Amino acid sequence: MKKPPLFIVLVSVHGLIRGHDLELGRDADTGGQTKYVVELARALGEHSDVERVVLLTRRVEDGHVSPDYAVPLEALSEKSAIVRIDCGEPVYLRKEMLWDTLENFSDNALAWLKVQPRLPDVIHGHYADAGYVGSRLSHQLGIPLVFTGHSLGRSKRKQLLASGVKRDEIESTYHITRRIGAEEDTLGVAERVITSTRQEVEQQYGLYDFYQPSRMRVIPPGTDLQLFHPPSGGEKKSAIAQQLSRFLKEPNKPVILALSRPDPRKNIVALIEAYGQSPELQAIANLVIVAGNRDDILEMEDTSAGVLNSILLAIDRYDLYGKVAYPKHHAQEEVAVLYRLAASLHGVFVNPALTEPFGLTLIEAAACGLPIVATEDGGPIDIIGNCNNGQLINPLDRAAMASTLLATLSDRRAWHRLAKNGIAGVTRHYSWQAHVDKYLKVIRPLVERSEPVEPITGSRRPGVFRDRAIFTSIDLNLIGDDAALREFLQLMQANRKTTIFGIATGRRLDDALARLREYNIPKPDVLITGQGTEIHYAPALTRSESWVRHINHRWNPQEIREVLAEVPGLTLQPKMHQNPFKISYYVDRALANPHEVRQTLLRNEQAVNAVFSFGQFLDVVPVRASKGLAMRWCAEQLGFSLEHTLVCGATAADTDMLMGNTLGAVVSNRHLDELADVAAIDSIYLTQSQHAAGVLEAIAHYGFFAQGGRGA
Repeated sequence: MKKPPLFIVLVSVHGLIRGHDLELGRDADTGGQTKYVVELARALGEHSDVERVVLLTRRVEDGHVSPDYAVPLEALSEKSAIVRIDCGEPVYLRKEMLWDTLENFSDNALAWLKVQPRLPDVIHGHYADAGYVGSRLSHQLGIPLVFTGHSLGRSKRKQLLASGVKRDEIESTYHITRRIGAEEDTLGVAERVITSTRQEVEQQYGLYDFYQPSRMRVIPPGTDLQLFHPPSGGEKKSAIAQQLSRFLKEPNKPVILALSRPDPRKNIVALIEAYGQSPELQAIANLVIVAGNRDDILEMEDTSAGVLNSILLAIDRYDLYGKVAYPKHHAQEEVAVLYRLAASLHGVFVNPALTEPFGLTLIEAAACGLPIVATEDGGPIDIIGNCNNGQLINPLDRAAMASTLLATLSDRRAWHRLAKNGIAGVTRHYSWQAHVDKYLKVIRPLVERSEPVEPITGSRRPGVFRDRAIFTSIDLNLIGDDAALREFLQLMQANRKTTIFGIATGRRLDDALARLREYNIPKPDVLITGQGTEIHYAPALTRSESWVRHINHRWNPQEIREVLAEVPGLTLQPKMHQNPFKISYYVDRALANPHEVRQTLLRNEQAVNAVFSFGQFLDVVPVRASKGLAMRWCAEQLGFSLEHTLVCGATAADTDMLMGNTLGAVVSNRHLDELADVAAIDSIYLTQSQHAAGVLEAIAHYGFFAQGGRGA
C-alpha cells in the first residue's frame, strides 16, 4: 500500500534566503547553510513521497537589502516554497542579535502553521536558532523534531579563542553561552540529528551533554550535477586554461590539481615537496595549486601570507618553474571548469590536508570524472569508500604521496575505471536525489512511529563545561607500554565530556601527528608543539594566532643564531626541526654547559627561554613561550583551572608545566636526573611506573576522576 506523502517544514531563521541568485559570501550569515536549505527544499519538492515542503525563514524589510526578502511567500516549485515570518524589528540583523526575538518568530510561525490545511509531519531546524524555534514548535504541536547544527557553539568558541578573541568579547558579540544552551536543549528534544560525516558526530556533537549516538544519522549533502559534470570539450580553450598555460612549459600534460584555502592545515607545501622530490612525477604531470585569490601577499593576514610564501619558496627550492601553476585569481564559476580541464587531461585531484572533516571538493571533482587522492584523516574515507574512485594517503608521508599520485596517473586503464566509478558513485551517493532518498528514509519512521526513539539518558550538568584537564608529553610518557596506553585512552574517552586532553611536545606539528598516528592516539583537544611555540585546537587543528602574536615579543632569531654560533658544543639541527619561533641545536654536553649558554644569551641582551632536554638537545624559544606558558594560556582561553589540571612530565622541558598550582607528576624514566630538583618538591608526585602506566598511577594518586578527588 502506498504511503501518504509527507508535509515537511524546514526552519532556517537567519541570513538572506531566496530561491534565486543567492548572495553567498555577502556576510558570515549568508553562506553554505542558506544554499543548502534552499536546495534541500527544492529537491524534496520534486520527490513523489513529499506532498509539500515549506522553508520558514525571517522576513526582512530593509532598504539596504533586496525587497525580495520582504515578500511573505515565494514559490520554489509546485510543491515547495519559502515562507517569511516576522521576527522582531524588520531590519536585517546578524544572527547573534536575534536571540531575544526568537519567541516572537516561534509564535508567528505557530500561528501560520495553525491556519494551514494540515499540520506538518515533521519539523527540521537548521542551526542553533532554528533548533530553538523548532523545539518550541515541536513541544506545542506534538510533532517530531529533526535537527542539523551545521556548526556548533562549542567548536565556534574554540575557533574564536584560537583567533585571539577574548572570552568576554565572545560572550558580548556572539552570545556563545546562550547558543550552546540552545544546542543542548535542542539535542534533548530532537528525535533525529542529521550530520554530514561520522567524524562530525563523534568529535563535535560528542562534546555535548545530550549527545545520543542512537539518534544521529549521517547523510552527506547533495551536489549540483548540473554544474559539476564530466568534460564537454571546450575546457582547454577556457579562460582559466589560458591563465594556467602562462606558467607551464607543457600545458597539455596531465594535471595534479589541488584546490583549497591558503591554510597550514591544508598541507599544500608537503604536496609541493612530494612533487619536487619525485623526478618521475614531474616528468609525467604538471602541478596546479589553486590557493584562494590574492593580490598582494604582503597585505594578507599573517597565516595566509605565511602559507603562500612557503608555497613560493618550496617551488623555488625544487626549481619547479614551468611545471607548477599557481594562479592569483579564479572566479567561483571557474572551479567546475578546473575540475573538467584536469579530467580532460587525464589528471588527478589531490587533497593532502592534515585533516578533512568532509571533503566537498572531492565530490565535485569526482562528479567531473576526475580520480582523487586524499588524506586518510576524516571525510575522504567515506567518499572513496562509497565511490571507489581513488586512493587514501598519509598526508605526512611525502614519498608515499608521490608514489600514489604516480601510480594513479601512470595506469591509463585504471584511470578510466576510477573516473567512471567517481561519476557513478556521486550520482548514487552524493546527488541531491540520493540525498533526498536517504533523508526520507530517516524521516518516514519518525512519522509512522515505526522506529523506536531511545530516551535521553544524560542530563545537563551545572557549572563549567570541561572544567579539568590532563596534559602530558608524547615520548616517555605515553609511548612505551601499549597495554597501559590503551587503558589510558579508554579512560580519557570515558571522561571526554568533563576533561580536556592536552599534549605538549617539543616535536613539530607534522612530526607529532605522525607519532600519534603510529600509536593510534587520537588527536587531543589541545596540541602544543615546538616546545610551546604553537598551539592547535581540535577537531580541525586550528592554530592559535593570538598565541603567535603574543610570543612574538623581543624575538630576534637572526641575532640569537649569531650569538650562539661561537659557542662550542652547539650544532644547529637540520631545517626540518626549526620553526619561526624555535631554534634547535644538538648539544655536546662535554663542551656546552647549560648555565653558560644561558649567560651568553643574557650578556648579549637576548631575553629568551633556553630549554635543554634528553641530555642532548637545546631549543631556544621566545621568552613568552614554553610548554608551561602555553598550557596556562590554554587554561585562560578554554576556562579550566590549573588546580584541576594534572600535568605529567618526563624531562627538563616539562619543568614549568609541573610547577605552580597544577597537579604535577614526574613519570619515572631514564632522564630523571633532569627533573631531580622538581621531583624533590613535596607537592609533585614521582611515579613508580613508567610510560602510560605512570600517567595512570598519577591519575589514581590524585583521585583525579573520583568524586571529590583533586581533579573534581
